[in-house]
Amino acid sequence: MYFNVTEAHYLEGYKLQLLFEDGSRGSADLSSYTDPTNVFKAFLDLSFFKNFKIEYGTLVWGDGEVDIAPETLYSLATGKPITYTALQTNV
Repeated sequence: MYFNVTEAHYLEGYKLQLLFEDGSRGSADLSSYTDPTNVFKAFLDLSFFKNFKIEYGTLVWGDGEVDIAPETLYSLATGKPITYTALQTNV
């Protein structure tokens, strides 16, 4: 799917530079995810945030306990709305 992240680089603070399968690129500011009341509380530790990896087209942190959907990252980084096209089948 074209939302898949293919490259990611840390910029500063909670900003990441992302490249997607469709060739789109942009930076995403994930500072709004630093919430001490949910699973993203781990992001309050900036060293944890910086230690991400790409798995199955999205960013994951830790042992996979924290991730953000690739379509969300795509929208944040590119400013493009998320749209899906329906599959057509011949019956």
